[in-house]
Amino acid sequence: MNGGGVNQSPFIKGKQVLLRQPKESDILDRFSCGCHKEIVRMYGGNTRNLQSFTMEEARAFVEKILTTKYNWCIEYLGHCIGQARLTVNEEDQRARYAIGIFDPSVLGKGLGTEVTQLLLSYAFEELRLHRVDLRVLEYNHRAIACYEKCGFVKEGVEREGALIEGKFESDVFMSILEREYSALNDKGQI
Repeated sequence: MNGGGVNQSPFIKGKQVLLRQPKESDILDRFSCGCHKEIVRMYGGNTRNLQSFTMEEARAFVEKILTTKYNWCIEYLGHCIGQARLTVNEEDQRARYAIGIFDPSVLGKGLGTEVTQLLLSYAFEELRLHRVDLRVLEYNHRAIACYEKCGFVKEGVEREGALIEGKFESDVFMSILEREYSALNDKGQI
């Protein structure tokens, strides 16, 4: 890794996870996990002809995190298991949130919820944003449940806007406003 990236994202420590900048071993962690049909499908990828994940793709994955502001590796038990990102629009005081966990062995452990809560805290309390939003495939029920648990509200649906494996699928738009986050935080719900 060249180390000359623009990622100035701070370390954020949770109970189970650490959000941090990339390190060299993340390339091997990403490579070792490969491509899994369920995960590729939840991201909207084509699972018909899954190819082996290459070391070059793993390196590119980590380099992109390194060179993108507000982009973190998700570390769990000493290994990189995914990434999370805030695409910030400072003028409008908002961000688009995205998370991807690529290690199927850690799904269902609440890690996505913890990462989401940590980054909402960072977005509203440190960056002083007004709004965080996201889009998620309508069939990704696990992700939608996580986002709702973290306070996101469904705003609408982009009907059949993604052609995935020959079928048109819909995206759900969700958001949380600073005042909604603060109310949940004050009640200890997030």
